[in-house]
Amino acid sequence: MANDDIDHIAQTAITAYQRGDFDGARLGFRRVAAAGRAAPQLWLYLALCCEKVGDEGGMETALDRILADEPRHLYALTMKGALLTRRGDDRAAVSFYQLALNNVPAAGALPADLAARLGAAEAAVAAAARRFRAHLESHLAAQAVDVAEQTPRFREALDILSGEKPMFVQQPTNFYYPGLPQNPFFDPAGFGWAASMEAAAPAIRAELEAVLGAEIGLEPYVKAEDGRPNRGHTLLGDPRWSAYHLFDGGEWHADHAARCPATMAALSRVPMPRIGIRSPSAFFSVLRPHTHIPAHNGMLNTRLICHLPLIVPADCRLRVGNEIRTVEPGTIMIFDDSIEHEAWNDSDETRTVLIFEIWRPELSAQEQIALTALFEASGSYGAIG
Repeated sequence: MANDDIDHIAQTAITAYQRGDFDGARLGFRRVAAAGRAAPQLWLYLALCCEKVGDEGGMETALDRILADEPRHLYALTMKGALLTRRGDDRAAVSFYQLALNNVPAAGALPADLAARLGAAEAAVAAAARRFRAHLESHLAAQAVDVAEQTPRFREALDILSGEKPMFVQQPTNFYYPGLPQNPFFDPAGFGWAASMEAAAPAIRAELEAVLGAEIGLEPYVKAEDGRPNRGHTLLGDPRWSAYHLFDGGEWHADHAARCPATMAALSRVPMPRIGIRSPSAFFSVLRPHTHIPAHNGMLNTRLICHLPLIVPADCRLRVGNEIRTVEPGTIMIFDDSIEHEAWNDSDETRTVLIFEIWRPELSAQEQIALTALFEASGSYGAIG
């Protein structure tokens, strides 16, 4: 068949498709395909025609040809997923849907029909997850396993497996130390200094109230760094999240520390890292009403972050990984900030906590010494002067 004849057949088929003659268009596209001249766009037209007339076999053949050449073709992936969903093969369908959803362009408008297919793909993935969860729970019940009676980590694993929750692991922004447990929160009972810190909370709060009453020394917690790019933090330079530093950049803030002797005494009993210009770090964190600290990850997984809540209205929460806890006055919270976390003050009042860092308890004294040397070497690299 001559090239001109093939082009004519293809154009005639496109015209038929546009006027709604999907069966006639399908025959024309098949003739072009049989001549070996079908590009991915023509195979897509053929797949669309087959979809319209209910020819699932022809539709699948066309989609498979497209995906052989373009494995991330969004139309073909979503259509293949829909085809597999109709057949009841959720596992296979979700694999195609998810590949499509993971490759949606970050910028630029999508064609309306493609956007609709992607929306349907999201809904189909969610529906498949619900069916999968129901299957799991039915099987567990048949084995006399009561999900409600299982440990929190079993229930979270079930949530992750069924797609109801994401998986959160340590992802520090600057330094990762292998082999440390992936725990979002730690029980304060396992830390010998925690009880004395909680006992000191009333005296620490009294010093904090004097500091807040004086209205001096507070500064936005998120500050621009000279010579560094703006990372677009939503609270950059914003006093709604402010800090009153006691230790900052490894040095104690003499004026601030002098106003807070009880706080400094309590911190002296805590195993805080002492690392050059990096640590220790301790400050009063002031979060104004209706302020949200967005999800983020800390710099290191060799430390834990401790919160001693002091002035805490209702409706204050902290999420680490998949676990959200209510912030309670005087009850210390210890967590791994290298796992994604965020905080909310949804009240009409200011929330203030004492924040400080400690070494991970799993690290030996030898490791702490070596890590201190490593961090100080890293911090001095490229320093001017």
